[in-house]
Parts: sequence; C-alpha cells; structure tokens
Amino acid sequence: MSAHVIADEAEALAVAAALADEFRAGAAERDAGRRLPRAELDRLSRSGLLAVTVPGEHGGADVGAGTLVEIFRLLASADASLAQIPQSHFAYVNVIRRQGTPEQQKFFFAELLAGRRLGNAQSEAGTRHVQDIRTRLERRPDGSYVLSGVKHYSTGALFADWIPVLAHAEDDNLHVAYVPRNAPGLTVIDDWDGLGQRTTASGTVRLDDVPVPADRVLPHHLTFRGPQLHGAVAQLLHAAIDAGIAGGALAEAAEFVRTKSRPWFESGVDTAAEDPLLIQRFGELALQVRASEALLREAARAVDAARADLTDDSAAEASIAVAAAKVQAGHAAVDVASAVFEVSGTRSALNSLNLHRHWRDARTHTLHDPARWKIQHIGRYVLSGTRPPRHGLL
Repeated sequence: MSAHVIADEAEALAVAAALADEFRAGAAERDAGRRLPRAELDRLSRSGLLAVTVPGEHGGADVGAGTLVEIFRLLASADASLAQIPQSHFAYVNVIRRQGTPEQQKFFFAELLAGRRLGNAQSEAGTRHVQDIRTRLERRPDGSYVLSGVKHYSTGALFADWIPVLAHAEDDNLHVAYVPRNAPGLTVIDDWDGLGQRTTASGTVRLDDVPVPADRVLPHHLTFRGPQLHGAVAQLLHAAIDAGIAGGALAEAAEFVRTKSRPWFESGVDTAAEDPLLIQRFGELALQVRASEALLREAARAVDAARADLTDDSAAEASIAVAAAKVQAGHAAVDVASAVFEVSGTRSALNSLNLHRHWRDARTHTLHDPARWKIQHIGRYVLSGTRPPRHGLL
C-alpha cells in the first residue's frame, strides 16, 4: 500500500475533517448491518493520518497532542467504531518512539509512512485483573522468541498489518512483540458481539507458538520506570472519542428536531425547534459538549507541555488533566447520547433510524476503565499532591 505523507498539522486537520464528512454518510448503515469498515480503513491509511506522529527526522509530521485529539474527535463524531480502531495504533507508535532501537524505529516508521496499520493484542479475559498478563515470550537458543497466549478485546487486529502483543518474557518483565498479521500460529477471530462499537472487530487473538525475531520485541516495562506519557496519551485519545460521540449525537439530535420532530401541542409554537423547553435542554446538552471539548484541549496542552519538558511533576500534571477530560467526556457521551431520544420524540426510537448507535457506542466505549478511579487520583492530587501511579491507564 502507498500512502500520502502529511506535511503539517494544518493539513492533518483538513484531511481528518474531510474524511469525517465522508465516513459520516455510511456510519448508521455500517453499524446496523455490522459491515466492517475495510474500505474506510484503507482510505484512512492512504490519507497519511495514521503516520502523523512519526518523528520529523524519519519523515513524519510529528503532530502535537492537540492536533491528534482533534483528529480523533472529528472521526468519532462521524463514526465512533471507526475512530476506535486506530486508538491502539497510536499507543504502540509511542512505544516504538520511546523504547525502539534506531534500527527498529527506522523500520517501523517507514512501515507507518507507507500506510501500514498497527492493531493490538493486550487484554486477556478470565485473569485476576486487567494487568494480569499471562501471554508468554519464550526465548529460543538462537535469541529469537516463541509467543503463546490468548487475547481478547483486540480492537484493530483483524485489519492490522502488524499486531503488537503484550507478553511477559522469562524475566517476567513486560514486553511488546510486533507480529505480522499473517505470522504462522497467529489466528484472529471475529467474535466481537458488543452492543456498541459493533464494527471495531474487537475479538480474540490466539497465539500458538508464534515465532518472533528478537528485533521485533521491545522492552515495554522500561516505559514505566521514569516519568512517562504513555498512559496519558492513550487515555487522551479515549477522551477524544467520547467527546466526539457526544458532539456527533448532539448534532444529529439538533438536525432531527429541526427537520422531523413535531412540537408538543401545549407549547403553542409552530415547530419543535421553537419549543422553549427544548431550547433549554439543548442549551444544557451543549454545555456538556463544550465542557468536554474544553477539558480535552486543556489536557492536550498539558501533554504537549510535559513532552517538551518531561519530569515527574509535568507527567503528573498531564495525567491529572487527561483524567479530568476523560471523566467529563465519558459522562457527556452517555448523557447526551441518551438525551437524543428525550429531545427528539417517539419517532427517534425507530430501529430503522439507528439513532441509538450513539448511546450504544458511548455506553460500550466508556467501559474501558472506570471513571471512579480517575476521580480518586484527581482528589488525592488536589488534597495531598500525590502523583498518580505509572501503570499506563492514566
């Protein structure tokens, strides 16, 4: 695959806005029929957007966090499933930036600039908790590895060229193995049946003695031994998806009320859009969306500031700012997507319209990690200055 190389942040945002408009047109139909967005993902790859965080010395635009979150917000406002698929892609690009050798960086950044996609195989079902990773990398006598395990919720793996796999090596340290999608012993099963984000193909990955060359393994455990932004950037993209869902739901609700809803007879007005009670409710919902977008921008600025001067304090401030944005965006996504029906009326509940996809996407995506723990870390930071932990989920 060949891909366009995006030059700067302005071009990245223009491309993202154009693709969002293109993807929005078929989003409801794709979700209703669970039609996987292979053609749309190929468009995304060819556009160059998946390589915008490649460093400048390797030929990329190296956009900042503010631009990256706006790309995700725009895409999610059109199709939350489609926006979710590259979230792990960018998280594992960051692992290459931070832990890759010069040779690994040269190879993988060239792959990204050519339009290659990274998936993910990180979460496991049935373990004690989300960080109980039981997939193993066993070293062979020649220095290469064999990879064995089962992964779930593997968003993007079905569409990927490379699948980053979280695994423990013999020293019990956490590594990432970058495995080709067609590697022998690797099977991707399209068994995702979530109520929302239906077209993410977030299914199962089986790894049965998958051979992995030594130069395709990166020491991810080193990421968390000092100040880091790995978790902050990953969570920031999740927050951008939630903010996009909220904004997209509000825009579709407003269009529905303007063009399809009837006014309540007691209002005394000619159109639903003139109903003062609906006007009030739309104002309240718009405040939630605007607050989400404002906190998202503030968090992105904190991440960019920390990236420029990475210390324990700057990393902590970035993580707390991202946590605040994630909590607000999650609440807004669920609340606004639910309110679509309240403001639009009975007809909006018709299954054929598929307006419920916004709520289903919001309810599913916001389950990634609990907001209550983010609020705990924010409270500790405010009261005692306790820095949040470096576990990669803040």
